[in-house]
Amino acid sequence: MTNQTSGAGPAPVLEVFSQATAVRARAPGVFDAELSGEWTIGGRPNGGYLLALLGRVASSLTEQGHVVAASAHYLRSPEPGPVEIEGELLRRGRSISQVRVRMSQRDRPCIEALMSVSALDSSTAPRWDAGVPEPRPVPFDDCVRLEPITPHGVPVSLFEQVEVRLEQDSLGGITQGRPSGRGQMSGWLKLLGEEHFDPVSLLLAVDAFPPPSFDTHVNGMVATVELTAYIRAIPAPGPVRIVSRARLIDSQCVDETCDIWDVTGRLVAQSTQLAAVQPG
Repeated sequence: MTNQTSGAGPAPVLEVFSQATAVRARAPGVFDAELSGEWTIGGRPNGGYLLALLGRVASSLTEQGHVVAASAHYLRSPEPGPVEIEGELLRRGRSISQVRVRMSQRDRPCIEALMSVSALDSSTAPRWDAGVPEPRPVPFDDCVRLEPITPHGVPVSLFEQVEVRLEQDSLGGITQGRPSGRGQMSGWLKLLGEEHFDPVSLLLAVDAFPPPSFDTHVNGMVATVELTAYIRAIPAPGPVRIVSRARLIDSQCVDETCDIWDVTGRLVAQSTQLAAVQPG
């Protein structure tokens, strides 16, 4: 992923996120969806994009409306094309409900997830929010947009659907082969097209940044094994600010944390994931 440069190539096909994550009920608890090839990394759908599809199904099975917690295990990577999503309402509560969802392709399970669904109120404010240190943000226009390709030459069609802008301190391991060693990616994420972020697209945002392991001397791509996300608030219109950190990298896995703020400075999403380290 390198900094964006002008070029004469064909313009990318922009897809509205809500359409790219549309689900269609086929029978009670059974939904069909079409995985887009435009929200992929190396031709495989992004994990956050897949989580958002499951979130749409979970939300549709309750009256509360918003996924506030999700824990997903990625069994195998589906290909762009048709998938089936099964949803089961485990418990319907007055303020929060729990749903189990599974995505399959050609009768092979791809993702299993448990989700809690509630109603987020945009008019409320946090009672206390000093637990997550908020770094001093670099303005959106002062960050560098990434091209849709990884340092290893892998195409990232996802970056033609979202605008990823990184702070200069996060670019060394991506554009120059000189990681800082902090294991951190900081910057902004913007949905292209006409949509602002909402609780469903925040499920994409928690997995949309380059792996923070790129900012270490551990070379190689990563593949999500498990992803847990919390959606804390409905974001204000505009891009969101992201800080993603690697905590520990061993011979097999890296664990990553992600914190997301909206343009008002409110913490709107958090996540932790375990990812398998693939040889570089």
